[in-house]
Amino acid sequence: MAKPYPKPVKQVKKGYVRRNKYNNKKQTYNGRSYDSILECKHAQELDWLLKSGEVIKWEPQHKISLDINGVHIANYFIDFKVWFKDGRIEFHEVKGMETEVWKMKWKITKAIFPDYNLVLLK
Repeated sequence: MAKPYPKPVKQVKKGYVRRNKYNNKKQTYNGRSYDSILECKHAQELDWLLKSGEVIKWEPQHKISLDINGVHIANYFIDFKVWFKDGRIEFHEVKGMETEVWKMKWKITKAIFPDYNLVLLK
């Protein structure tokens, strides 16, 4: 069996900065890298809610397994899982550009887990 050719590496012209295809700028906050400025700002807001006592804890990039009839379809990494003082749990998705793949995963997640408190932040 022939070996597959390696994927070509994109060359960036000297003096140019390689950007994300959606023009998102990665940000670092508290030693963690976030995919966009909006995500980073939301993490900061969650820390303020944590300090105020409204939020017990939060975790970034929570994995939700999308399984239908015992068949694994995909994993959905939602931006934040948030536990509140009053006992509720919310799943926060911070979105700038909505792709077709994301829209499909969002609909599947809502259909499989109708009791989840899914919050879309734009």
